[in-house]
Amino acid sequence: MIQFLYFCPSKFLLTRMKIIIAGAGEVGFHLAKLLSFESQDITLIDNNRDALNYADTHLDIRVIRGDATSISVLKDSQVDRTDLVIGVTSSETTNITACVLAKQLGAKRTIARISNTEFLDNKDEVGFTKFGIDELISPESLAANEIELLLNQSAFNDTYEFEDGALTMIGLHLSRTALFVDKTVKEVGSLYPELKYVPIAIQRYGTQYTLIPRGDTQFKEGDQVYFTTTEKGVDQIFKLSGKVKDDIKNVMILGGSSIGRKTAKDLCESRFNVKLIENNKEKAFEIADDVPNCLVINGDGRNVELLTEESISEMDAFIAVTGNSETNIMSCLVAKSKGVRKTIALVENMDYFQLSHSIGIDTLINKKLLAANHIFRHIRQGEIVAMTRLNNMNAELLEFIVSPNSAVCNEKIKSIDFPRSAIIGGVIRNGIGMIALGDFQIQQGDRIVVCCLPQSIKKVEKLFV
Repeated sequence: MIQFLYFCPSKFLLTRMKIIIAGAGEVGFHLAKLLSFESQDITLIDNNRDALNYADTHLDIRVIRGDATSISVLKDSQVDRTDLVIGVTSSETTNITACVLAKQLGAKRTIARISNTEFLDNKDEVGFTKFGIDELISPESLAANEIELLLNQSAFNDTYEFEDGALTMIGLHLSRTALFVDKTVKEVGSLYPELKYVPIAIQRYGTQYTLIPRGDTQFKEGDQVYFTTTEKGVDQIFKLSGKVKDDIKNVMILGGSSIGRKTAKDLCESRFNVKLIENNKEKAFEIADDVPNCLVINGDGRNVELLTEESISEMDAFIAVTGNSETNIMSCLVAKSKGVRKTIALVENMDYFQLSHSIGIDTLINKKLLAANHIFRHIRQGEIVAMTRLNNMNAELLEFIVSPNSAVCNEKIKSIDFPRSAIIGGVIRNGIGMIALGDFQIQQGDRIVVCCLPQSIKKVEKLFV
């Protein structure tokens, strides 16, 4: 599901960080909410009085009304004693300027949200760190990467590869044809001893309740289940889940936004057959020039007749990434009714995002949530090199590097005081992924993939500090 940005975590082993967030929009508010739960010292800066008032009444943070590019405002927020400044306003110019100024005024580290993906493609050549920007985050690029990854694992509705596939996380709905429906985790292990996998999280059908499975946990029809497995285990789970592994080649994209354009370009480079529908004539011609291998159609993608004329029923996947969440959702439902196997909708509204897959769409993605979770890794304690929230579930997936001083080093998994609301999904040692059970002994340098509920995060982190 997610592309991770790796960094040196030892720089962030702070019990309490002072963080300035520029921008009280959805990304900024979501970040501030996550960080306030972590008891971090948060200052939120924005010109919008209503957005600040809402944040002030709902979160335990400090708010400052003003321009984040104002030196006096930055000084008022005590930027010289700040560990991290995050620019996530809707303006990339504001974000870049705020980060550059903050670094010059004494901030230790800065992260800027951008929309121009050229900055990412040429960041080493340009050398943004010389200007004072340590990391660049592009929600559009994250969303495009997410989409391509989902298409490459077409039978699953969520996926992520650790260390180039040494371990893979996959999420899927259990249909009645799945061979492990009505069986416990332990029973599945006995029936299929060759299967190298760990179920790490389950959401029961029709609920928002997330549980971390144990040996006596029973799989049920309709469950949304997340597994970690080795490279060979992916095909085995395909078979046992009753899913059909069909290669996706023909893709239709609705919307020529920056996400739609980047997705089309990436998919064409990966040899997918791509059709893109864009209502704006000028933008459609621009995309046709920019992505010559993509068939660009100028028209209204909400028109069912147009979709039918463009052979939507022959598409393997339909991706709706217009700026309107309702249009994306409804067009994906139309695609499903025409027999399209894989549908992905971009949604801006967080409330829609919480509807999960119950509305009949395979995957909902939210670029702001992706960006916020992507940035959130930088505040975690312990030797964490990657993290994400599982899609639409109240659980987080963390990847730790075992240091010689951590509590888990040289310990067998069964002897570790691991909280019941967390589970080790696998271990990567010397580039090789392994499914680690109770007798497995953890060693220095191992990369440990852990899934846990929010209430157990701090206890898990302490094991790896």
